[in-house]
Amino acid sequence: MAGITYERIKDEVRRKHGKSVKPCWIADVKERYGLTRGPAHNRKRPRANPCPDKVRLLTEDVIRQLGMIP
Repeated sequence: MAGITYERIKDEVRRKHGKSVKPCWIADVKERYGLTRGPAHNRKRPRANPCPDKVRLLTEDVIRQLGMIP
């Protein structure tokens, strides 16, 4: 799991599902599963751009296939 970058997740979603995802959407999905270290030190309010449900499912699928979530 240590070598899995946001860029790799973005590439896999694009390759598998033909959809581009924003890094903030990936962060939102990872946060839901407790895969982040917490909010960024400079974030002053809740996430301004949460992942849309349709894209969330595609992103979860890729993250699951990469072995980051069960």
